[in-house]
Amino acid sequence: MKKVAFYTLGCKLNFSETSTLARILEQKGYERVEFNQKPDIFIINTCSVTDNADKKCRKIVREAHQINPDGYVAILGCYAQLKPDEIASIPGVDAVLGAAEKFRLADLLGDFVKEPTGKARVYNSPIEEAVDYHASYSLNDRTRTFLKVQDGCDYPCAYCTIPLARGNSRSDSIANVLHAAREIADRGVKEIVLTGVNIGDFGLDSRTGQRNESFLDLIGALDETEGIERFRISSIEPNLLTDEIISFVASSKRFVPHFHIPLQSGSNRVLGLMRRRYKRELYADRVANIKALMPHACIGVDVIVGHPGETDDAFLETYEFLNGLPVSYFHVFTYSERPNTHALTIRPIVPPAKRSERSKMLHILSDKKKRFFYEQQVGREATVLFEEDIENGQMQGFTENYVRVTAIYDPLLINEPKRVLLTGLNADGLMEAAECEVYEQHI
Repeated sequence: MKKVAFYTLGCKLNFSETSTLARILEQKGYERVEFNQKPDIFIINTCSVTDNADKKCRKIVREAHQINPDGYVAILGCYAQLKPDEIASIPGVDAVLGAAEKFRLADLLGDFVKEPTGKARVYNSPIEEAVDYHASYSLNDRTRTFLKVQDGCDYPCAYCTIPLARGNSRSDSIANVLHAAREIADRGVKEIVLTGVNIGDFGLDSRTGQRNESFLDLIGALDETEGIERFRISSIEPNLLTDEIISFVASSKRFVPHFHIPLQSGSNRVLGLMRRRYKRELYADRVANIKALMPHACIGVDVIVGHPGETDDAFLETYEFLNGLPVSYFHVFTYSERPNTHALTIRPIVPPAKRSERSKMLHILSDKKKRFFYEQQVGREATVLFEEDIENGQMQGFTENYVRVTAIYDPLLINEPKRVLLTGLNADGLMEAAECEVYEQHI
């Protein structure tokens, strides 16, 4: 029985696919082990959203070679689709699998032999051939499960390589997603996070332009799934987050009041340069609607700093726009040049030092926003789903509206939704709760 280890870089979508590939290999007779347990085969699932992700891939290959110099190293994921020849030239890499090939991993492993020349084999079809949808979900990585419902993207955003790495938008059927959700429930999982590249486009057939099912249809069906306490929506585009979806979440039984909505820029001019499909007024309207219906909802924001064409005034527009929004936290991305993207043609280019400065400013603002949001929750009762991560005798979990709560470790609390009273923030900015055993009511 050969031993195989996985390492995942990037998004929740990658984690769901890695977990599925690992289960497929286990069914084929492979033994999954930890990365440092001298596996025979290393599988590295890559991201390529930023240049830093590419560098991380190289570092992990070096680590794998140190752990087992005779181990076989295969690279898959977005970086593998975008730059197969570059990856093949990395010392220690034996195989590269593109987007259309990665779910053939179990079949291709039979061809995985080390070439005497040390040159990697490349299995990489044009992205246009990545047309099949492969269902995936994560297990045993966290208390929450990431359930993939959609893949690919049809949006030509100026800075983004994802359509080149994952292909056009495609998605599962509602029937298949419901089946997966029931399988996950049978394994004792309490929370599912719906994930994809552009989940708001669920049900759209890019080849025909027809939409037979919608994201609203999907969440309506999932809300009736027994055995799952919570569903959480991952990132969803503001132009696809309709008022109907917001209203549904506000009144649903299982969908929690937590939204993550990419903004990218608070300047309409920069949004135009980015080829985004909305203006900031629409974004503000979505946030206002969420807060009107769910005052304690958590709202996360993606924002890019230093995009070509972002002047000092444009950045200040973004800063002031975000400062005025009742949002809860930001994910700040510093723009990095990606080959074959339209952004490379846009001028002026923002110097790296200025990008870094702008990133720091937004990180500070995000910390203030998050603390203010947490302070607003003090004195409220909430349901916390505690996770298995234990540190210094403390365990942590999340409320419905994504407030991270810390408590004294109790093995009976793991993966159990518990009612607690949120009492205040500790020195690390985490929420503390009244002793959980006082609140024995389960949801």
